[in-house]
Amino acid sequence: MSDYIFFMHDDVPPQADRGFEWAPYFEKLRAAGAFQGGSAIGGGVCASKRGSPALTTHLSGYIRVKAADLAEARELVNGNPVFEAGGTVEIRELPKDDSQRA
Repeated sequence: MSDYIFFMHDDVPPQADRGFEWAPYFEKLRAAGAFQGGSAIGGGVCASKRGSPALTTHLSGYIRVKAADLAEARELVNGNPVFEAGGTVEIRELPKDDSQRA
C-alpha cells in the first residue's frame, strides 16, 4: 500500500451544483480503510525568488489516503464533492521514507 494525497482545487464552476455532501464521501473512504486524514486549507500566497508565480487555481483542501496503486487512488476520487461538481482533484503519491521501506 502507498500513501497518496488529494489536493482539492478551488475551481468548481460557478453554475455547478454544490449540493454534494462531504460526510458520505468521508464515510466511503473510512469504510474502504483508505482515509488517513485531511483538512480544509485557508487562504495564502505563493512565493518565489523570481516573483509571484501565476496561479490558475488555489488549493481549498487535502485528503490523505492509502491505496494499492495510482489506479486505486484514482477510483477513490469518485464521490469527492469537488470532483463531482466539476472541479479539480490533484492526486500525488507520497514518497516512502527509509523507515517505511521493507
